[in-house]
Amino acid sequence: MQRRGRRNGAATVLLRGIRMDAFITSLPGAAAQGIIWGIMAIGVYITYKILDVADLTVDDSFGTGGAVMVVCMTSGMNIWLSMLVAFLAGCLAGLLTGILHTKFGIPAILAGILTQLALYSVNLRIMSGMANMPLSVMKYNLLLSLRKIPKSILVAGIFVVVLIALLYWFFGTELGHSLRATGCNQAMARANGINTERNKILGLILSNGIVALAGSLITQYQGFADINMGRGAIVIGLAAVIIGEVVFGKIFKNFALRLFGVVCGGVIYYVVITLVLSLGLNANDMKLFSALVVAVFLGIPYWKKQLQQKNLGRKGEANDAGN
Repeated sequence: MQRRGRRNGAATVLLRGIRMDAFITSLPGAAAQGIIWGIMAIGVYITYKILDVADLTVDDSFGTGGAVMVVCMTSGMNIWLSMLVAFLAGCLAGLLTGILHTKFGIPAILAGILTQLALYSVNLRIMSGMANMPLSVMKYNLLLSLRKIPKSILVAGIFVVVLIALLYWFFGTELGHSLRATGCNQAMARANGINTERNKILGLILSNGIVALAGSLITQYQGFADINMGRGAIVIGLAAVIIGEVVFGKIFKNFALRLFGVVCGGVIYYVVITLVLSLGLNANDMKLFSALVVAVFLGIPYWKKQLQQKNLGRKGEANDAGN
């Protein structure tokens, strides 16, 4: 019995060692995925944090970017032009959501759901009715690939730097400031002559364009586009935004650094996911785990405020008792 116990204990230690080795080995891949999804999360940040709009279009505009990328590349189009077309396709999706929200008076969350629903059929049309289309790195000169993870990290990192620089410049312009003002206080923005409806449409266009661009990058990385590749994208995007805010909120005060924090949040999210999978979590439970992660990080700011209020109340009571 003792020998069996020792053997079982040794087997458990060995298994843990193998899982830890697998986790360390998979870290570069998790970082690459986290950076790419971090780009998508920047798009979510624009609507969620800057515009203060709940946009669910991203679940399928992400897939639209991937679908357009595959079709353009397999048709012989240049990779940079293919990515530009994917970006523009995402912009059109955001434009539709913006029109439904501002011109039809549909609440933003419902407008996003309607566009998302329509995009499922559109994406199928783009891919000629196929639910999955391959994009092999052996046949096409792709910028990113699972087979070249170090290169993928470098390329995705360059995209992040360029995108953050462009957004930092844009939101420093008069138009960018008016967009910020729209999200901060619509009534005050309108009182100052700002066209808030136009700004909402512009923000949704920009956001979904970036999301579709990220979809084109992840399609290159994984080597295929799938009709369901964007399912749960909004959850991952929110997770990256909230994790970045909670972890780096007090450190990163500058707007550009906040965007960088969102990307870091995406990397942290995927590292955590990889760790949990290496510990033996069933892959079928990933959606549940992702929802729990987002719920916890969304709750942290609220719990902090509640704790601060309690501490202030106790200090006030102590001061009153002292007097």
